[in-house]
Amino acid sequence: MEIFLKKIAEKKFDEDVHFEFIKFSKGVFENRYLINVKKQNDKFNIKTSAEFANYFVKTCLENLGKNDDIDVKGIIISTFDISKDINFQISNVKKYMGIQQLVINTRTKADEILKVMNKYPRGFYGLSFKTNDCELKIKEKAPKSGKPSSKGENTPKVDFCSLKTTNKNIVDELLFDVPEFKEVYVNHTIKINDIEVPKGVNDPQKMRELSKRKGVIVRKIKADGKDIVKEYNFEA
Repeated sequence: MEIFLKKIAEKKFDEDVHFEFIKFSKGVFENRYLINVKKQNDKFNIKTSAEFANYFVKTCLENLGKNDDIDVKGIIISTFDISKDINFQISNVKKYMGIQQLVINTRTKADEILKVMNKYPRGFYGLSFKTNDCELKIKEKAPKSGKPSSKGENTPKVDFCSLKTTNKNIVDELLFDVPEFKEVYVNHTIKINDIEVPKGVNDPQKMRELSKRKGVIVRKIKADGKDIVKEYNFEA
């Protein structure tokens, strides 16, 4: 599974990239898509901010067979009812202000989770589990919505998602422009310079979803103490 940051660098502005920017208004958004990776022999200890939760869950599950059983714990958050399409046990359902939170603590087939993720990609899947090459832990709480940064904002702690893995492909996706390292920290600033609103659309929700954002991602990398800054333009 190709990560959207790499797609932007390669100028592949598809639906996945567009989806990532729907939550952003015009402005500057600092301390986004935080990544910290430590290499320990043939293993990698990865910690990130909440934006990578769905990517980790889906990528780790896709490496399993369809009928492989897995113990999974966590939450699924959405603005729509997806419980009717879930074929595994739900421990509890919480609803507040139009948001549904499903509490999961069960054993199921990996493919059952992937079916839900593929049908409802806009949900938030804060799920923790182990596979043969991944140990994933994600905090069981809703990620904060994107708001423009204020002056003096401190860099948040990078600990929402924690992944221990021997799967180098995951690392290569996250650090597509960092060839060699022992420890890497990456911090992104999103600059939305313009929003192209579709004509003939009056519904505010559809207008927000269909609007095209134009701007720059500033990718600040600290690899083994060396600072590198890269900028990637986008229109999605």
